[in-house]
Amino acid sequence: MYFRFSMENILVTGGTGLVGSHLKRFLPDAEYISSKDFDLTLESDVRTLFERKWDRVIHLANRVGGILENIDHPGEFIEENLLMNTLLLKYARIQGSRRFTAVLSTCVYPDKFESYPMTEQALHQGPPQETNFAYAISKIALAVQIDSYNKQYSLDYNYLIPSNLYGEHDRIDFQRSHFVTALLGKILEARKDRASSIHLLGTGSPLRQFLYADDLCRVIKICVERDLTESFNVAPDENLSIREIAELAVEVCADGMLAIEFDNESPDGQFRKDVSNEKMKRLIGEFEFTSLREGISKVYSRYSE
Repeated sequence: MYFRFSMENILVTGGTGLVGSHLKRFLPDAEYISSKDFDLTLESDVRTLFERKWDRVIHLANRVGGILENIDHPGEFIEENLLMNTLLLKYARIQGSRRFTAVLSTCVYPDKFESYPMTEQALHQGPPQETNFAYAISKIALAVQIDSYNKQYSLDYNYLIPSNLYGEHDRIDFQRSHFVTALLGKILEARKDRASSIHLLGTGSPLRQFLYADDLCRVIKICVERDLTESFNVAPDENLSIREIAELAVEVCADGMLAIEFDNESPDGQFRKDVSNEKMKRLIGEFEFTSLREGISKVYSRYSE
């Protein structure tokens, strides 16, 4: 495989995923790989990948999916993610990568907590939500492995913990997509079919912070440019219910002309998991997040082209 060279050799895994596709605009000189290039669950492939010296690794690759897929395939989720995380960290350390930044998810936090928004100190203070338990444990294990490597080998590896993501480069797949992407896909489909309503799973009551992928990429770029090595949450202040998010999307994308029907029987998932962005702001200063209204408008415009 052909590799480009730059002053700092940066490897990005998950290069064709949601965040990786957005990140290319912010770190154009990095090398982006996907599962078509290397199978990161195979030690032989990871060993080959690290025959090249990488100064910095940004680890985005993971097995991810929606609530139903997490419920149906927990063994695959934990197996594939644990293998990828462990092998990449092992060979980054052996090869001498100076920096390693992993992207986790707020699903690593306790299912129920005594106070919100949760700070980074809440990470190990309770079990994650049951519907995506296996996926969450694989991400918690990644955080523990990074912290353990830093302690034993005197490294400066870190992880970012973003809230729920959405963006133009997500794929509309009602079984695998992030919620906002699936929601916009349903609106697009309804308008095409001239339907009068959209159908959503659950009750609409859970609260969620949704982060526009470009915003996470801007934070990653700041970490690279300033050589930040602390781990922290990345999340906007907005924390809306699923129903409020759906109503906002219908207003922005369909002029409020679609009814929203919830089935009230499918699992809701975690009721609340909002996190604090105070540590992030202390580290990088004031940061202007893209509002959900603006982000939804951008993404829907792209999908409806």
